[in-house]
Amino acid sequence: MVSVIVPLYNEERMIPSLSATLGRLAGAEVILVDGGSSDRTAEAARAAMPCFTTLTAPRGRASQSNAGAAFAKGDVLFFLHADSVVEPDAALRVEQAVADGAPWGCLRLRFDDPHPFMKLCALMSDLRVRLAGVAFGDQGIFVRRGLFFELGGFPDMPLMEDYEFSLRLKRRGLSPVRVDSPITTSARRFREIGRLRCAALMWRLRAMYRRGVPVEKIAAMYGDSR
Repeated sequence: MVSVIVPLYNEERMIPSLSATLGRLAGAEVILVDGGSSDRTAEAARAAMPCFTTLTAPRGRASQSNAGAAFAKGDVLFFLHADSVVEPDAALRVEQAVADGAPWGCLRLRFDDPHPFMKLCALMSDLRVRLAGVAFGDQGIFVRRGLFFELGGFPDMPLMEDYEFSLRLKRRGLSPVRVDSPITTSARRFREIGRLRCAALMWRLRAMYRRGVPVEKIAAMYGDSR
């Protein structure tokens, strides 16, 4: 079974669309993990999706994801962002990929912005999976349960936890498998600060992380509200 884990923080307005996405998923356990939102995210999630489990955990995508993983019953863990949309058979496709031997992987990224630059960003993300063996959370990371806990879960970091998790898997010689099922991710941050500026910022922050710049400094520059 696949356990779908979705960290939430101040996503009350996203609950209707998230409910529609998760409600049509086949063959999956769904766990929502609120990080102490200051709005009514947790209450709205429980009301809109009573058949799913809604937990609370200390704020932080890593902390919330790890809490959901600890509760999950599935032998495959599939982590989604609250603003991502997947196909109804996504969990089944992930489960089949793992059954075929994939230790971990992600989906095929696209953005909810038709601008050519965003299509290029999605293409570059897919190429990074294939060529560099690195995936990010907005691509819908999945992993075998045993492997996830063997690695200690996501590192408790304010940012880059998905990047570091990918790097740890890569150091073990484990390459990601990209499942050919689309995951549509919000481009809201690109629209807020400018498409090119946002892409350049993300590239710069990843380069800083590789150079050993403290992740707290990187998180402050990113200005993430999660």
